[in-house]
Amino acid sequence: MLTINDLSIQYGDKHLFRNISARLDGRERIGLVGVNGAGKSTLIKIMAGRREVDPGVMVRAKRTTIGYLPQEVDSFPPGRTLMEEAKTAFADALTLQEQLDACNHQLGIIDPSDPEFEDLLAYQGELQERLEHADVFRIQSQTEKILLGLGFRAEDFDKECQQFSGGWLMRLMLAKILLAEPSLLLLDEPTNHLDIDSLTWLEEFLKGYRGAMVIISHDRAFLDALTDTTWELSLGRLTPYRGNYSKYVVDKEMRMEVQRAAYDNQQAKIQQTMRFVERFRSKSTKAKQAQSRLKQLEKMELIELEETERAITFRFPPAAASGRLAVSVAALAKQFNAKQVFTELTFEIQRGDKLAVVGVNGAGKSTLVKIMAGLVEPDSGEVRFGHNVLPSYFGQHQAQELDGGMSVLETLSRSGAEMTTTQVRSILGAFLFRGEEVDKMVRVLSGGEKSRLALAKMIAEPANLLIMDEPTNHLDMSSQEILQEAMRQYDGSIIVVSHNRYFLDSFVNKVLEIRDGRAALFEGNISDYLAKVKQLRGEAGRPTEAAAVSSPKAAPTAAPPTAAKGKEARQLKARLREERNRKLGPLQQQADRAEEEIGRLEERKAELERQLADPELYQNQDAFAERSREYGELGRRLERRFGEWEGLQAKIEALEAELDE
Repeated sequence: MLTINDLSIQYGDKHLFRNISARLDGRERIGLVGVNGAGKSTLIKIMAGRREVDPGVMVRAKRTTIGYLPQEVDSFPPGRTLMEEAKTAFADALTLQEQLDACNHQLGIIDPSDPEFEDLLAYQGELQERLEHADVFRIQSQTEKILLGLGFRAEDFDKECQQFSGGWLMRLMLAKILLAEPSLLLLDEPTNHLDIDSLTWLEEFLKGYRGAMVIISHDRAFLDALTDTTWELSLGRLTPYRGNYSKYVVDKEMRMEVQRAAYDNQQAKIQQTMRFVERFRSKSTKAKQAQSRLKQLEKMELIELEETERAITFRFPPAAASGRLAVSVAALAKQFNAKQVFTELTFEIQRGDKLAVVGVNGAGKSTLVKIMAGLVEPDSGEVRFGHNVLPSYFGQHQAQELDGGMSVLETLSRSGAEMTTTQVRSILGAFLFRGEEVDKMVRVLSGGEKSRLALAKMIAEPANLLIMDEPTNHLDMSSQEILQEAMRQYDGSIIVVSHNRYFLDSFVNKVLEIRDGRAALFEGNISDYLAKVKQLRGEAGRPTEAAAVSSPKAAPTAAPPTAAKGKEARQLKARLREERNRKLGPLQQQADRAEEEIGRLEERKAELERQLADPELYQNQDAFAERSREYGELGRRLERRFGEWEGLQAKIEALEAELDE
């Protein structure tokens, strides 16, 4: 389908690509990964034919059709509605339909005895056959299905494209590509402008797609669900791995261990040879032998170690003590012009809760967190913070408010006045500012770099309630994982707007869904929320009444009557039991899952201990290194899972005591 032959691109001393070669066949599903600046977008543009290379470097099969989604939105011609623009994906089929209509009209007016009549009949049959293959009769229904799946509403179909924002126009571009059904999809960050509903729909749609695809994405869950091969771009080289992103992470670590061992062995051999040469080159009896060994060194193909992300870890500063209640939102309402964003939003967050705010684009997620941060005034209702709660907010506007006359290091040092230079540099390193980059002036940073610096600045400031709007937008996988782990260990409260499911899953314990102007609170992480919604929501995607899990304020536990007897007492006990199960159930399920995983990890650890105690294992150094690495990782995972389990048990015991009272 597509072959890359010895592709090389160099800018000055930097090699973007060093003689990379690859082949893509059939229905392969490839995740293209690498750190920011590795050249992923450039490579996918070359594959799409949007960037020229020398003849023979990029070879595509004749019948290969390509659908390319860039990160930047293309312009659309004025005057077309959303539906009209989407249907241009069927331009060839619609042209065939026009030709068939013209042919039918001609057949209606020509004399059957005319010699041209037979030719027209044959042409009509050919056009009808080609149209049946193009399935022109499904154009309307298929277009509606994909537009609705990507989050557009039926009332949007007749609006002109110019009325939509850039994010919605990106969805329109994606819709046109999917409707065209090319044999190869090249998607550069397709999830950037999608909410969780649309992202989930796209994932399911692409699972059934019949063509091949190459995907660049910082959404690990998306790559894991869709790809079966991973191409890694690093230091100008392209390395293929079988399996999805999670499999790639494991396989790369194993490959790096082998590479490090080979490098160490070669370096030891070089040093040994050089010692021999230095010692004997001046002795006549050994000079010839020393010269021979020196020539062997010159012919040796040196092993180069890949540059890997340094093992940077950081933690948020300890959160100041606060009251049990972190924040209370009561009857919040907001309207912009004639559009009612939400009404009667009511919920509470307790100390230590980590809440994900989800909903379709335009539901009011960013508006809600801006109100909580004091940047937007509500029309009615109130936000009250608990005793000694210190909120800190991250939103996109912070990047524009940074002082361009300061360096990166100065910016963060002033925010974290009580932090040492080492701590400041550690945080900057986690957000990809390393070495001399910390001395760059803010005014020369790219938009993505400014956003990362703004996020680092927020983290350096003392707070015990973090309010964050899409914090992972400009972070690569490595930085996301560092931030994810820091947020998991954070002992304060978090309210975060994000559609990155993998990022959220490891640390959130509650999900607030905003839909149709109302709020519903769900216990558990994003996976628990999606499973619950899938169970409770009909095919049309509308929530049932049971889907809304009310906050404590919205649905207080009924107080038992003083003299409940007979049927009334049984009904009361049933209600209390249901309330108890509703509150304790999700926590108990999480604790049970953690306990099951601990059991599996302990079994594997015991098995590894038996293997490591076997002297024969030491005869195979590769196997020994692999078992040792796995044993160390298991110990760390067990420690984390025990901590999670103990925390859940403490919550369960506290809640049981509260319910018993």
